Amino acid sequence: MSGILRELKQQVCSSIDQARDKLHRLGTAIWHCPELAYEERQSHDILVRFFEAETRWNVEPRFKLDTAFRASWGPVGGRDSDSTVNIGFLCEYDALPGIGHACGHNLIAEAGAAAAAGLRAALESLADCPVRVKVTVLGTPAEEQGGGKIDLLREGAFEDVDVVLMAHPSQEDATYIPDVAEHDVVVKYHGRTSHASSYPWEGINALDAAVMAYSNLSVLRQQLRPDWRIHGIIKHGGVKPYIIPDYSELEYYLRTPSHRDLATIRAKAEACFRAAAIATGCEVEILFVKNEFYEILRNRTLEGLYEENGKALGMNFITEDSSGSSDFGNVTHALPGIHPYFYIGSDALNHTEEYTAASGAEKAQFFTLRAAKALAMTAVDVLFGPGVLERVRKEFTEAKLIEERGLKRQ
Repeated sequence: MSGILRELKQQVCSSIDQARDKLHRLGTAIWHCPELAYEERQSHDILVRFFEAETRWNVEPRFKLDTAFRASWGPVGGRDSDSTVNIGFLCEYDALPGIGHACGHNLIAEAGAAAAAGLRAALESLADCPVRVKVTVLGTPAEEQGGGKIDLLREGAFEDVDVVLMAHPSQEDATYIPDVAEHDVVVKYHGRTSHASSYPWEGINALDAAVMAYSNLSVLRQQLRPDWRIHGIIKHGGVKPYIIPDYSELEYYLRTPSHRDLATIRAKAEACFRAAAIATGCEVEILFVKNEFYEILRNRTLEGLYEENGKALGMNFITEDSSGSSDFGNVTHALPGIHPYFYIGSDALNHTEEYTAASGAEKAQFFTLRAAKALAMTAVDVLFGPGVLERVRKEFTEAKLIEERGLKRQ
């Protein structure tokens, strides 16, 4: 079996190398049309056209969501009576306001498409595939704001997928970075305008409420657990100094290592928001967004396979680093998956203009396709490695049980 694995992985790599020009064009086209969450129409169409141009992909545009899609190939191999193993690859393609693809989601889309194409080519090279296999690509919008994967989970888009793989650009190669749970909130204060000099006593100052809320939360941080995070901005604070503001608006992100602690941090934050309203006499609206982002539920079996394959391709992996949040975390609570990070040839930090430039640079191509190869090679291990899929599933089941009991995995 080791010889077959080696040959299939070589086929993965050679097929991705042969397709590198069109894959580069794919990623570059998405980079040139940055679109915000749930508005990724051009990027959706670019990816749909890419898969429609490839033979034997069943492509479903606007799948469940207006800017989501699904492309599937198979099932092939095995016997008709065999259960199908469905390997999923994810593409993200939303951008950031004002600075474009500063998180490199154009490269996520390219890597997902490349990995799926590479795995398919390897499977097609087999004269007689012993496993019944399906390959699915899901285009998942709105990772930066809203949580498109959570919407797709709710709509049943992942129900027939067995293992899901994607990779995210970063400053280094890492099998896992602790993406934590997150819930976002918008807070609106409504007061009453008045002339700030002539009769300020007639006004109810909504900016004062925003400032007090901001200060309340700043003081609250001293009492929070060290790995909890609250951070936000005042988005609207008035129009002119001589008009007492009748409206202000804040936006905050609340993060905890486990989604089970979000209710607690929400209650603490909400108390701060309401206290500011009471103190100033304002009315307050506290609007939590629909979707909570969950922490990633690790699968060390998949992580180990990805690291082994990545090292064979020349990756140098770091240990755990700083954390963020992703709607991929919710996916990992529904089925086994990994979300490794990959170096793109730049030390620029994500969510900066410098990273926008790096994600569109020619230099990023080698590293993006290397990550795609590692993803597809990991899928080969899952499909054909003796007992691998069973270990992946067993670890997922055990991790879910531990998580549901509210225990920390050591």
